[in-house]
Amino acid sequence: MADIAASSRLENNLELPWAAFLYAISTVHCMSVSLAQGGAGLGAAWGVELAEEMVRAAGFTSVVAHRLEVNPFQVYVVARR
Repeated sequence: MADIAASSRLENNLELPWAAFLYAISTVHCMSVSLAQGGAGLGAAWGVELAEEMVRAAGFTSVVAHRLEVNPFQVYVVARR
C-alpha cells in the first residue's frame, strides 16, 4: 500500500515541511469524513507505525515499509501473509 510518510507520533513529524498541511487537512477533511461515515477518524497523519500495526492485526506476518528518495512524501508498505 502507499500512504503519506508520517509518523504516528506527533513529535516525530515536527521536522516534516508538510506537517502543518497534513494536520490541517486531517482536521478539516479526513477525520470529519471518516467519523461521519462511522470510520475510526484516523486522519491523514495516522502514521506508518499505526499502519504497520493494523496490517499485522489483519493477519499479515511480513510487513516492510519502504521510502523512496525520489518521493519523500509517501511510504510504501509491502505486506505478506
